Amino acid sequence: MSLSQYLIEEQLKLPYATGDFTALMSHLVYAAKIVSREVRKAGLLDHVLGVTSSTNIQGETVMKLDEYADTLITNAMKICGHLCVMASEEHENIIEIPTGYNIGKYTFAFDPLDGSSNIDSNVSIGTIFSIHLRKTQAGKKGTEEDLLQKGSLQRCAGYILYGSSTMMVLTMGNGVVGFTLDPSCGEFLLSNPDIKFPDSGNIYSVNEGNYNFWSDEMKSYIRHIKHLETSSGPKTLRYIGSLVADFHRNLLKGGIFLYPEDAKSEKYPNGKLRMLYEASPMAFIAEQAGGMAVNVKGEKILDLIPGSLHERTTLVTGSRKEVEEFLKFIKK
Repeated sequence: MSLSQYLIEEQLKLPYATGDFTALMSHLVYAAKIVSREVRKAGLLDHVLGVTSSTNIQGETVMKLDEYADTLITNAMKICGHLCVMASEEHENIIEIPTGYNIGKYTFAFDPLDGSSNIDSNVSIGTIFSIHLRKTQAGKKGTEEDLLQKGSLQRCAGYILYGSSTMMVLTMGNGVVGFTLDPSCGEFLLSNPDIKFPDSGNIYSVNEGNYNFWSDEMKSYIRHIKHLETSSGPKTLRYIGSLVADFHRNLLKGGIFLYPEDAKSEKYPNGKLRMLYEASPMAFIAEQAGGMAVNVKGEKILDLIPGSLHERTTLVTGSRKEVEEFLKFIKK
């Protein structure tokens, strides 16, 4: 089954469906195919590898492919006609949608290329996206208020992984499914019909180079899972540095991903991951797959309301038993 067929089948199950969501997703699928094509050309074309002369709102150097993906997805989505407002991790403010296309019922927030620092190293990267139903009055252009909603209210969340194959993983609130791009026919085909986090796993993913800058609770937890005398033996460290790649591996194999705050990052005292573009959509996927997602205070990510477009947070997500074990150390 192709992704387009799947979306149509799912919409037919809803008595109030209008087809708007399926049409919206077709624009995203088109953009994903083009980005995938360009990623495959890395090293062959000048506009794919290397850095630009600009920095984004986060103060980070923008990679060429990051800029390309952001422009491509923005241009594809802003003319779909089913959005009222959209935002990108790369833009300080909401993205203007042309008049006539900006009164749709959905919002769209995205990270065009998560893990973009890995582009030049030929490491897996990905696009993360989040879709909400608008809050403001229908028939008018959307506002920032429409984007700043609880993660639990997401209509859809997903990511597109550009790795050994290109894969789209998404949830519409009724489980998690995965589609793999078949280049021979240019279609995303259903490859993982019901993705579930294993209850537990032997992998932990964290940038352990920051160990000395973590809280005592975080240090205690890491020492515990590395200890030889734990019931399951020491866990294995696997850290890529691309949220999409680390999350995807743990989703299939079981494990836990941690991105705590650290004392050296005075600029990001509450953590570095963006709630709107990274933490919230990944948390929605995690919980729909039977896993969990919290911050280092133990608060559920999906219960939090971002106060701004670029609010940051810590993130601990993965197999349910692993996150529950982590929470015991926070409670101590």
